[in-house]
Amino acid sequence: MLFNSRYPTLNAKLFHQQSPVPLKGAKAGHFNAALADELQWNEQDKAAWVEICSGQTVFEQCPPLAMVYAGHQFGQWAGQLGDGRGVLIAQVLDRFGRTIDLHLKGAGLTPYSRMGDGRAVLRSVIREYLAGHALNALGIASSNAVGFTTSTQGVQRETLELGAMLLRTSDCHIRLGHFEWINQYAPELLAEFTQKCIEWHYPEALEAEHPVLAFAEGVIQKTAKMIADWQLVGFAHGVMNTDNLNITGSTLDFGPFGFMERFRPNWINNHSDHQGRYVYQNQPSIGHWNLWVWLNNLIPLAKEQDKEEFKQQLVSCLEAFEPAFLDYYTEGLCKKMGLPQFHHDSFDCGMAFLRILQSEQLDYTQSFLRLQQHDYTALRDDCLDIRQFDTFLQQYHQIREHQDIVALDQTMSEVNPVYILRNHMAQHAIEQAERGDFSEVERLFTLLASPFTRQPALEREQDLAPLASDVPEVMVSCSS
Repeated sequence: MLFNSRYPTLNAKLFHQQSPVPLKGAKAGHFNAALADELQWNEQDKAAWVEICSGQTVFEQCPPLAMVYAGHQFGQWAGQLGDGRGVLIAQVLDRFGRTIDLHLKGAGLTPYSRMGDGRAVLRSVIREYLAGHALNALGIASSNAVGFTTSTQGVQRETLELGAMLLRTSDCHIRLGHFEWINQYAPELLAEFTQKCIEWHYPEALEAEHPVLAFAEGVIQKTAKMIADWQLVGFAHGVMNTDNLNITGSTLDFGPFGFMERFRPNWINNHSDHQGRYVYQNQPSIGHWNLWVWLNNLIPLAKEQDKEEFKQQLVSCLEAFEPAFLDYYTEGLCKKMGLPQFHHDSFDCGMAFLRILQSEQLDYTQSFLRLQQHDYTALRDDCLDIRQFDTFLQQYHQIREHQDIVALDQTMSEVNPVYILRNHMAQHAIEQAERGDFSEVERLFTLLASPFTRQPALEREQDLAPLASDVPEVMVSCSS
């Protein structure tokens, strides 16, 4: 590995140095060899992956640490938070020269554990491992993982479960909540911390007339793009607290996530979210709210005589979020539909299709595939309101008339996945893994690595459709 240890150079108030505490009886779960290659792991590193991914090995080039931050959880100020069970064990350069964090999840108690036990359980580790892998393969900015290990040590949740560790990777673990913590508990660090964030993650902003505003604009744009990408594949994060969004717009800390199956925009995929704050349809507005909270924490960077002007400039930055999101989403929806983005009726036609999916409770992923395959008869046969579908289809054909259909269909095939990580798929892999059999994790890992390509030799019927309507859905909560 090529180390680039930079977070430990920050003020010591921002973290607590400590080594992970290994679980008893650690053993192999699954290893992401392709990602290890991208991170420039040598053969010795790869041979020792179980020791690295179970907290038995630390690196003298990177003193391991737990970060402190704060945040708003479910819309309420939660005070000091932090890495309650995670340790940043290294920062390394990948083969593209990017600095990537290696963050060990389930690594034991830290000063920020609050009422937690510092551990993670096998089911949540497998879900995050497969979901990060799936999102990356879909082309969505996200954390990933080099591998995970299980153990013989039990961890108490609602029942006694197997403890596990995940070696997560991300381009950044600096959260919006870092700025909240600094303003509340160490305001003297704000200017220096912000400067480092710009240097490390938005160096182009240093050339701007107002680097902090350029930084804010960059974070807003990347967050808008990330959320638009979520919406386009039907991904619901599940717990969009300010401490679970980072400054680079890459998906992070999505424990109770879900990929949409039957199209229900108000589907509560996180059953700890009793009010439905973080449902799929709310994600753009929650992203806007989180950024508003974050921008307020940049106000102290203004010179006293310019504070009101700086506030208005930050407001102007935030006003760009909605049009940016809509631009990204509209472009993506037109690609999924095989419609020209320049046509004035394309977006309305896309919305008409989504209304059909919602009213008929059709599968989101499979419906776009049928549209891509021109299987209009199958779509129509699934509809009770035939008139609504026929009206849509007439408009759809009218817009595509005189267009380059071959090119539009090619684009559709590049953005409409055949496979997503359905909750019941993950649950089946978890149940087998809890019995010591990781073959289903391996199958899903391989399947999800190429989500746009049909893999008949590998797929199973349950990979392609929701559970029957009379079968209870898999319940996922913040318990992990």
